[in-house]
Amino acid sequence: MATAFIADLHLTAERPLAIALFRDFLHAAVSRLDRLYILGDLFEYWVGDDGADEAEFAPIIEALNQATLAGLRIAVMHGNRDFLLGSGFTERTGCTLLQDPHKLSLFGVPTLLSHGDALCTDDHDYLALRAQFHDPAWREQVMKRPLAERIAMARALRKESGQATVAKEAAILDVNAQAVNALLDAHGARRLIHGHTHRPGEYAAGDPAHPCARIVVGDWYEQSSVLSVGPLGLRLSSVADFPRTVLDVMGREHK
Repeated sequence: MATAFIADLHLTAERPLAIALFRDFLHAAVSRLDRLYILGDLFEYWVGDDGADEAEFAPIIEALNQATLAGLRIAVMHGNRDFLLGSGFTERTGCTLLQDPHKLSLFGVPTLLSHGDALCTDDHDYLALRAQFHDPAWREQVMKRPLAERIAMARALRKESGQATVAKEAAILDVNAQAVNALLDAHGARRLIHGHTHRPGEYAAGDPAHPCARIVVGDWYEQSSVLSVGPLGLRLSSVADFPRTVLDVMGREHK
């Protein structure tokens, strides 16, 4: 069966249609996929696993749990919005958590998976903030605060992040080509799949002597990007086209 990749869904109660779309997608994926990889920012924010039972997240947790119980293997990578996902999340959903980067052989092609934010090395302000988020001491202090206070912090950070993004040049917000090539070389991979930049497409990477591919999975704000991979190749499509796309990469006739 096929494998699919999604990222940057940014699910929140403020976007109920996106949650409904995700639940419908999971229902379709159960009968069409062997594995599903979610490459970060499944949630708009996640302030700790003790918030998993909040009404905002309950429908998403339930949908993931139902999909894994039905046999779909789902792996989730931390994003810059949901970096506090932990064992409580995996216990409730049946998903597994991946380290970033993660290497696998994808239909014979050595492939790296990443959220992608660590590759935006020209955005120095963001990398400093990312380092803080990944500091164990900082996380310990944050998790000692009441849940309501952590939610308020996350919402404030969302607002600040949006304002900062508008003020930055587009090139700064994209991945750095040298960082991409260094990562591919370090892991001996020929393909990189990531999200974060919200710029879906396939891009050249590596050098003429060692050509590689970089595939970006788009966000679920104004689009609904899915990368389907099978023995006949890969296709980037919308959720609406996902069932047909899976047939294409698997070499099956449309009905």
